[in-house]
Parts: sequence; C-alpha cells; structure tokens
Amino acid sequence: MQQSNARSRLKFKSDVMDPPEVQTSPGNHRSSPSTVAKPKSKRTKSIIFVIVACVTIALGLFFVCYSILSSRRNRSVSLRYSVIIDGGSSGTRIHVFGYRIQSGKPVFDFGEESYGSLKLSPGLSAYADNPEGVSESVTELVEFAKKRVPKGKLKKSDIRLMATAGMRLLQVPVQEQILHVTRRVLRSSGFEFREEWASVISGSDEGVYAWVVANHALGSLGGEPLKTTGIVELGGASAQVTFVSSELVPSEFSRSLDYGNVSYNLYSHSFLDFGQDVAQEKLSESLHNLAANSTGEGIVPDPCTPKGYILETNLQKDLPGFLADKGNFTAPLQAAGNFSECRSAAFAMLQEGKGKCTYKHCSIGSIFTPDLQGSFLATENFFHTSKFFGLGEKDWLSEMILAGKRFCGEEWSKLKVKYPTFKNENLLRYCFSSAYIISMLHDSLGVALDDER
Repeated sequence: MQQSNARSRLKFKSDVMDPPEVQTSPGNHRSSPSTVAKPKSKRTKSIIFVIVACVTIALGLFFVCYSILSSRRNRSVSLRYSVIIDGGSSGTRIHVFGYRIQSGKPVFDFGEESYGSLKLSPGLSAYADNPEGVSESVTELVEFAKKRVPKGKLKKSDIRLMATAGMRLLQVPVQEQILHVTRRVLRSSGFEFREEWASVISGSDEGVYAWVVANHALGSLGGEPLKTTGIVELGGASAQVTFVSSELVPSEFSRSLDYGNVSYNLYSHSFLDFGQDVAQEKLSESLHNLAANSTGEGIVPDPCTPKGYILETNLQKDLPGFLADKGNFTAPLQAAGNFSECRSAAFAMLQEGKGKCTYKHCSIGSIFTPDLQGSFLATENFFHTSKFFGLGEKDWLSEMILAGKRFCGEEWSKLKVKYPTFKNENLLRYCFSSAYIISMLHDSLGVALDDER
C-alpha cells in the first residue's frame, strides 16, 4: 500500500515538473557576435543523456523515500493507543491496542506493531493476604505497555484495569486494598488514568462485554437480534452465559443494549464458584473431607484423578486434636480415574440447591436459565480443553466424551510419558475438565452432544 501510493505520487510529480534544460538547439540558436556555436559531439551528447538519467533517477528515489517516510509519519501521528488490564482469576493480562479513528469510529489494528499482550500469574486475588505484593506484578505489566506506546503518546493513552471473578470472591474490604495498590501504580504510570478506571466488574458486565466483542468480530452486531451469537464462557472462578432470548427473562437476569438503531434484550448471568478451577478445588475438598471423616477401612476413590497419581493424603493438620496426636494419619483417598463417575460428581455439584429454584426453569443450581437459542461460542476453558484433545469446532461434545474416557482411564505414568512438557498441576486438569464440560453443557444446559451450533 505504501509503495503503491509512492509510485502514484511519483508519476504525478513527473507530469508537472519541467525536465532540466541542459540541451541547446543549434539550428535555432542565435549566437552573439563574439561567439560561434559549435555542434555537440556524440560523446558530449551521451554524457548529457547519462547526467539527465542520473538526475531523473535521483529525483525518483527522493520522491519514493519522501512518500514512504511521509506515509509512516502520518500513520504514526494518527495512531492512538488504549491499554486494558484484565484481572482474571488465574492470571493478570495486559492488552495494548493501537487504533485509528475513521469516520468517527475506532478501527483496531492487530498487527505486531499495533497490538501486544502479556499474562502474569497468579491473579490479583492471590494477593489477598498481601495486597502490597500486587504492586510488583502490575508494575511489570505497565512497563511492558510503556515499551509498546511511544513516549510522546503516554499521557494521551488511557489505561484501565477490570478485575473479574477471582476478585469478586474476596471480601469487599480486601478487594479495595488490592485496588488501592493497583491504582497507585497506574496513577504514576505516565498513562492517562482515573481512579474509577480500576474496578471489579460484575459478572453480568463480564458476560455482556464478551458478547459485544464476539458479535462485533463476527459482523453481527447491529443486525437482527436473534441472528447474533451467544457466549458460554468457562473461566477459572466463574462461568458466564449471555445471549439474546425470546423468552421473558426476569429483570435480575436481563440486560438491554442499544447499538445503532437496534435494541438487544440479553439474558446474562455469571455463575460464581462454577468456574473450572474453583469447581475442581471444591470437589477435591469434598473428597478429602469424606476421606478424613471416614471411620471404616475402605478406600475413598477420586474419580477425576488418573490412576497411579499419588494424592496428598496427609490430613493431620485438618484432624481433631485427639487424632492428630497419634501421628501422621493417611486418609483412605485414592486416584481412581473414571470419567463417568467424575461426570456424575460434577453434575451433582452443578445441581446443588436446585430444590430452592423459584423460577420456571433452573439449569444450574437455583439460577434461572432460559433454553439456549441460536449459535454460540464456547470460550476460555471450553476452548483450551478442546484444543488439548485436538477436537474440532463442531460436534466436539460427543468427541469430548471419548477423549475424556481415554484420558481419565489412562495410567498416570503413561500420561507423563505422552505429555512430557506438562507440569503435574496442568496435566491433572483435563480429566476433571472434560467431565465438567459435558456435565455443564449437556447434562445441565441441555446442549445436544451432536449440536453444531
């Protein structure tokens, strides 16, 4: 594009500029009395033509270089920047966006020079016991952004922090302590910043933002409501469901959104504590408690951990004093690796409290959920787990069952050989994750196993 513009400008310039007048015409030349005009030799003419050619080439190169440099300078002048820090439960991510305003609307450029992202772990909520500790993490993210934004544009580039489910799980005073530290770092970052630009957003907002981004990217935002794409998002601490529903949605789950001349009535809800990581921790804790309270000599199986993995079963610190004094107590908890039983355990968690449902329809716990309508994107851990098993974008639920059964039923030692680069805590996720996904989407939300939406 740059070179094409440069060539057109060059052609335009050559049309209006007069060539250097270096030749004379002997037949029409009127000499002065004291001089006699002599015809140029062929050698002299050749030299003149070479000079003319060189001058022309030099001028051409000058205009090409000028056009390219001018084009780059204009692009640099018009490019603006915004920085977003996403405070998730498993990590904190910073995104640096470069964009231009065209016809009054921002147009984003996701090229290497205009977009950058960095994730650091753990998430903000991990600093609940040491709020000051979050300073180092946020500072590192800010420094990354400052390297991607020209110094002259820092003050005009806004920076915002939005924390999600991990922070929502904390007590409000603890949230404010962590936010106080992050605001202090952002205030001194050199970017444009306001205190209210660092906050913990609601689960409903999180779902709506994801819905807007997806439909903007797909080109359906601004079109017919029922032809938009819904979002089912499985994060670490929460799960979000957001889509346009033709059902009558209770006000506490309803969000209205206007885009252009179109109004969208959305169902949006965040299922806090039902994210993959929190759900897995909850199941593990319940199994450990069951094992610790076991009075018999039987073994308590953990169906979501592949066979052969040595579970941490020393629960001495959690036992009553009279048992703790007897030395190390090994709870009868053993990795059993059974996909079907893991799926059943996950489903039981998802249905807890359903008896208290006061709505027409509750899919997860006592929370109202209308029937899913239209096309959907299943994001975050739905995607990560599908990618791990090499599944396609459609028909992947039925394939997930087969992949989950193979993985859960495999010996841990063989899995370590098959996936040598994975850390134990990461590899252990996929038995539970595969079963939890089926239990949430199919068993709870009613998505058919062969659904191509």
